[in-house]
Amino acid sequence: MSQRPPDVTCPNYGPDGDGHHDDIMYPSAIPFVLVHLACFAVFWSGVTWQAVALGIGLYWLRIFAIGAGYHRYFSHRAYSTSRAFQFVLAVLSQSTSQKSVLWWAAKHRHHHLHSDTERDVHSPRRHGFIYSHLGWIFSRRHDKADLNKVADFARYPELMWLHRYEQVPALVLAVLCFLIAGWPGLVVGFFWSTVLVYHGTFAINSLAHVSGSKRYVTGDDSCNNWLLAIITMGEGWHNNHHAYQSSVRQGFRWWEFDPTFYILRALSWVGLVWDLKTPPEAVLRNDQRLGSRVINRAAEDLVAHFNSERIAQAIATALHAAELSALQEKLTRARSSATDVLASWHLPHLPSREEILTEARAMFAKTRSLDEIVDRAYAMLLASVSAKLAAPIKPQP
Repeated sequence: MSQRPPDVTCPNYGPDGDGHHDDIMYPSAIPFVLVHLACFAVFWSGVTWQAVALGIGLYWLRIFAIGAGYHRYFSHRAYSTSRAFQFVLAVLSQSTSQKSVLWWAAKHRHHHLHSDTERDVHSPRRHGFIYSHLGWIFSRRHDKADLNKVADFARYPELMWLHRYEQVPALVLAVLCFLIAGWPGLVVGFFWSTVLVYHGTFAINSLAHVSGSKRYVTGDDSCNNWLLAIITMGEGWHNNHHAYQSSVRQGFRWWEFDPTFYILRALSWVGLVWDLKTPPEAVLRNDQRLGSRVINRAAEDLVAHFNSERIAQAIATALHAAELSALQEKLTRARSSATDVLASWHLPHLPSREEILTEARAMFAKTRSLDEIVDRAYAMLLASVSAKLAAPIKPQP
């Protein structure tokens, strides 16, 4: 048997999803749009080298704050730090104008609990590319932060103050940019860098669940994307991150560029941060056993490649009326053990476990838990086909 490549290509979802996004709060999007429009004021303000240098510096400083602050610290607690530096990280993070650290971390923790399911806040698979990139931010259902999800940080009064006055750090930074470099400093230094930081961050929610490669089975569509890793200082190794979320290091291989981790490691040398969590050897070797939630989600994805309705219809068509009636009677009586009945009949058109295993090998990256995924998917498929066969079969038109 030929060996599969270590990574598989991520699924490519188009711009249209099956989510409902008719509740977008357009008034709340006005400031976001105005920030983009302000970038065109450059035709009036002009461009100076001082403003360009300011914009470049602020882009990289704030992209680091997104990864090290919002994401690796406040969302995943991938390292420890002092209360004072925690506040500095929060201020730097919120200078990006991406709402409070409490809101950001609460939404991100929810995302990981329900990644690429119907309950995910920004899944391209479920809601379409544009909505997952930025539309979800302006949705009424996502306007409030569930502070219960971030109770570990909501107990700090200074973070609650920043939560209530979330735009203060960004406004202060805008004023500083104007004072340092005049109108070009405000337009190029602040607005241009802010817009670039917006879309660099948002691309992880959208592109990193659409384009790239998968080294790990994670039960979702998270991908490793080297280009996103460059422009986000290491956040693009998203499949790695979903495989071991509490790791401060997201580039697991030596060649996976992760400057956010390098800077945090340097800060640990001077005592500003400590207890940096890294993935265990089993994860680095891709030899860990998957949890039941990941196995179930992967099995559901695998079953989705088989049309149980069509399989049941094909089986019903292939059987004589008496055989179909006898099978339906057995399935009805069996109830909870109906899948065992179905497996014992050796029915035509019913995929075997080997066929499901072949499909799984094509779909998933290498994992020790592949047999468990296949067994779960086989049971799910039999249960679905059993339920459809036990009910009256509608003739095909």
